[in-house]
Amino acid sequence: QVQLVESGGGLVQPGGSLRLSCAASRGIFRNYAMSWYRQAPGKQRELVAGISTGGTTTDADAAKSGFTISRDNDKNTVYLQMNSRKPEDTAVYYCHVFAIGSWGQGTQVTVSS
Repeated sequence: QVQLVESGGGLVQPGGSLRLSCAASRGIFRNYAMSWYRQAPGKQRELVAGISTGGTTTDADAAKSGFTISRDNDKNTVYLQMNSRKPEDTAVYYCHVFAIGSWGQGTQVTVSS
């Protein structure tokens, strides 16, 4: 089982930026498409962005919303760059590997002044 550990969450002011990281425990990371989800209080978990094994983003809406997903296969890490955040982006952000059903523990992002 691949373990996923997210980091980089915290408090950011409206309009600010943040970069989340998700480190995978095993070297086979490069074989999997990866994605970021988020879950706000009282809401269902939703897809934020996805990236293929070759580094192609799989969610066209993500960039329009100020999210950029990227990966570094040598470091077994996937990133989520978040720009121009709004208070409604406050949520717990999770890393996910659909092919093997793995989820990270999540990292809290709070957008507030």
